[in-house]
Amino acid sequence: MPTKGYFPTEADLGAQGAKQKTFHELAAATTRKHFGNKIFVRAVVEISNFCRENCHYCGMRRDDKDLHRFRARHEQLAELLIQHRPASVTDVNIQAGEDPVAVREIALPLIKTLSRETNLGISVCLGTLTPQLYDELQNAGASIFIMKFENADAQQYELLEAPGTLDERITHIRLLAEKNWNVSSGFIAGLPGQSPRDLLKNFELARALPLNGCSVSPFIPGEKTPLAKFPTADPNETFNCVAALRLMRPDWVIPAVSAFNLAAQDGYRRGLRAGANLVTINLTPDEFRGDYIIYKRDRFIMTEQRVLDAVAAENLEPSKMSLADFYRRKKLNVVAEKIPVSA
Repeated sequence: MPTKGYFPTEADLGAQGAKQKTFHELAAATTRKHFGNKIFVRAVVEISNFCRENCHYCGMRRDDKDLHRFRARHEQLAELLIQHRPASVTDVNIQAGEDPVAVREIALPLIKTLSRETNLGISVCLGTLTPQLYDELQNAGASIFIMKFENADAQQYELLEAPGTLDERITHIRLLAEKNWNVSSGFIAGLPGQSPRDLLKNFELARALPLNGCSVSPFIPGEKTPLAKFPTADPNETFNCVAALRLMRPDWVIPAVSAFNLAAQDGYRRGLRAGANLVTINLTPDEFRGDYIIYKRDRFIMTEQRVLDAVAAENLEPSKMSLADFYRRKKLNVVAEKIPVSA
């Protein structure tokens, strides 16, 4: 039974049947202890599918010359988020392929507008950038940076042509934390050739990094990628990873990713049941959504109804507090605890 100082074993990640049920129930109970029955609800807008990287697992890799590339207009996205966002949304994640042009031309003006016109917490998932751009994004109003390390084995990372090098990715994650970003990361479970020991390396790295949250995404074979013919990740292993993350770090924010529904029926609910406490509604305009191919064109889009139905079915409720405010209050509490009573 997991205790304080928990770290997963290969047996935990391979748990099935009654053992898996007990494992997930413990993770869910741990989530409720730290977060109550509240689930953070954010929106995502995907602003560009241009990408300078060539990751073997991603449908937007630069070698796909047939993919129709797009960059959205920040005015269009601002109007959507200001006037038409669902009432349950407290945060927005601005996401793109690795496209510095989109960062400057779309993300920065969009963040400035949202910071001025709304009280939304703002996350970005924009890849490895320059320190100057990190500062500009933060000064504009973003406070959460999502930078996934994807795979903790340096050799596999290189073979997959994941962004830059693993060392570079880790350096940037640490730099972001030093710059006072709230940093979330993540990895892929079930990659071709990934052994149970390889999978555990992801937990070792995640535990060592200055993170506020971490995701696990099941490997989904992407169309027109070098990994297109490999099988989808084992969903049991994926959800066991979610439970293991929760038990390893009870205080982390752990997303239920849309790919859960590609890996298993009722996958989103299974993710919530295993300890996830963040859900995301996709608000990317229809005209662009079909070309934002992380895995394959036939995506499972998490609409507001699908997200809220899944949350309600697990007897959970949307949080009225934004994720950004949650992190802000958490930092203030930490500072207060360090101040002597006589101060």
